[in-house]
Amino acid sequence: MGKKILVTGGAGFIGANFVSHLLEKSRDYQILVLDALTYAGSLDNIPSWVKTSPGFSFYQGDVRNVGLVLDLVSRVDVVIHFAAETHVARSIYDDRRFFETDVLGTQSVANAVLKNKEHIDRFIHISTSEVYGTAVERPMTEEHPLNPMTPYAAAKAGADRLVYSYGRTYDLPVVILRPFNQYGPYQHLEKVIPRFITSALMNEPLTVHGTGESMRDWLHVHDTCTRIGQVLQADRALVLGEVFNLGSGFDLDILAIAKMVLGMVGKPKTLISFMGDRPGQVQHHISSTEKAERILGITSPRAFEEGLDQTIRWYADNRPWWEKLLPMRRVPILTKNGQEEYY
Repeated sequence: MGKKILVTGGAGFIGANFVSHLLEKSRDYQILVLDALTYAGSLDNIPSWVKTSPGFSFYQGDVRNVGLVLDLVSRVDVVIHFAAETHVARSIYDDRRFFETDVLGTQSVANAVLKNKEHIDRFIHISTSEVYGTAVERPMTEEHPLNPMTPYAAAKAGADRLVYSYGRTYDLPVVILRPFNQYGPYQHLEKVIPRFITSALMNEPLTVHGTGESMRDWLHVHDTCTRIGQVLQADRALVLGEVFNLGSGFDLDILAIAKMVLGMVGKPKTLISFMGDRPGQVQHHISSTEKAERILGITSPRAFEEGLDQTIRWYADNRPWWEKLLPMRRVPILTKNGQEEYY
């Protein structure tokens, strides 16, 4: 049989896509998924063919549950840790939950890996490019300073450095991955691209924060999954103790994406509306891909226009999946002037 892998957060957006990716590559994998099934995690994110695969097992639970995590880690060879609270605006609305899940939950997983160190081949931690804050150098390499600008980013920076410290202190087989902005199927409507797409499909306004000039690096989730798979398969000597950006090296501003979505859906640009900028807004992210290309052998991802078209078609074909999420598109936060706004 193939590797036995624990995927925490495996019913979330990237995690569920990655589980499907693994089993598409080989049905020999034994995959244990742990997910708390909070608002952003759902078994509906996992295709039925995956859930009925003999190599798939699901456990509902919280990564802060030390005993449960320890039991699951004791059964596997590899741990891939996706589980986290991930939405910037929601972290402003409910920041304590982010630190409890992202930092304490990660400590629970890291400690379980430590207790099973003798048989864990690698511990892959999924961090985020948000730990960098706004770019002070372009493109942003893995050596870019960590300047988190929101509670979410700070919680993920804490988890990122916690995993690094376990690697250095206890010689654990850690690899830290920092995905840049993601898009693709099964992404929650709180994120900007699915929110734009579904708003356009319903003839509703596409709400843009500030001027929409903030620029991000965009990578389709299926390309991200391929890269995580390359880390999983790479020679241990090449990846253990390393940090890798998972980005495209392509940046595009939010307003341009809103216009592209409307053009592809065939709706007028008058549907674009503007609101105040989000607190802690990052102005520019663009990934250096040099290290991942050199060590992992990654290749250029699909063009953004191609990936966006594929994503629009997925949401157009899967309305029942996302219509139940409509009430959770936005959360209320207090702006700098004390006003309550929905982001």
